[in-house]
Amino acid sequence: MTPGDDGFRTAFAGETEALGRITILVLGRTGVGKSTLVNAVFGESLAETGIGRPVTQASHLYAREGHGVAVVDTKGLELGTDAEQLVGELRDLVAHSRTRPPHEQVHVAWFCLQAADLRVQDSERAVLEALRELGVPTVLVMTRVGLHQGRTHPDVVAFAAAVEAMGLPVVDGRAHPVMAQADPFSGFPAHGLPELLEVTRRVAPEGVRAALVAAQRVDADAKAKEAGKAVAAAAAQAAAVAATPIPFADAAVLVPIQLRMMSRIALLHNVPMDRATMLALASVAATTGAGRSLTTGLLKLVPGAGTLTGGVVGASVASGVTMAMGAAWIQVCRRYGRDGLVDGVALASGEVRDLFLRELRSALPGGLGGRRSAPHERLR
Repeated sequence: MTPGDDGFRTAFAGETEALGRITILVLGRTGVGKSTLVNAVFGESLAETGIGRPVTQASHLYAREGHGVAVVDTKGLELGTDAEQLVGELRDLVAHSRTRPPHEQVHVAWFCLQAADLRVQDSERAVLEALRELGVPTVLVMTRVGLHQGRTHPDVVAFAAAVEAMGLPVVDGRAHPVMAQADPFSGFPAHGLPELLEVTRRVAPEGVRAALVAAQRVDADAKAKEAGKAVAAAAAQAAAVAATPIPFADAAVLVPIQLRMMSRIALLHNVPMDRATMLALASVAATTGAGRSLTTGLLKLVPGAGTLTGGVVGASVASGVTMAMGAAWIQVCRRYGRDGLVDGVALASGEVRDLFLRELRSALPGGLGGRRSAPHERLR
């Protein structure tokens, strides 16, 4: 069995479904910076380019097929709006979401306050209380918090302290300051987004945390750690399959495990299916020639593994090859995001293949018996 186009696409589709989607309810007055925040975290104008559909009269859900996040954008938190009406709309929204599949339910709320406003309205407090009663974890985000030489304006510091003293029903009991985008005019740097993501990940249901890590574009370390988990899980599965040693010629039974691992890593690094398929085929081209399977081809690259021909593959060999393959594939996906490896020059020149093989060999510097760092340790 070779990792052909159909095999990889099938694995990719399966992992896309398994990864799921996190749905975030974003609230705040017009002009508070909700769209800027969402776009900065997830790397695109989701509300502008996503497909929006009404959830209630006052809100829309924006999502895109294959994207790990959906945003429910709410309207109506304006001066003079009746608090009772707002709370009623919010209850309808959450109740409606709970009639949907798990990935379409509201998992977390980001409630945005602008630092310059220096106040919390009664209607905003009412909405926060309603979210608490509805059981939606709510992260209070203080937007547009500028830092000058690492320091925050004293008025904003005082406002943050006053907000904390209010005892609002929000995660950690305080506002989390962010500057979603650097301001070239004031010189204020962007900050706070990785911290916001970590808080969100912590309070989100366990089943959607990986989807959040995959969708976000601001914390490479979080992606590396999650990818490392995928590699470790695949290596353990491979070891389990080979716990009773399998014939070398039958090592292709490990391929589905490895394709699922590669697909999940690609999803975590925001590599689209078509591009991931091309990168995967280019990566393993050198190991699948002459009709060899992915696994048996890779085994021939492992020091000493060639002596297994006609013999058997045990748990340590299966696990080691899978782990090395995962570490190498992570590097390819990271390079795609950083340098834009594309299907033209890079594939034609063999750059992807050479990168994959180089990283594969470096992941096994002393053969299968040597000590290898975990993928998230090597790739920081």
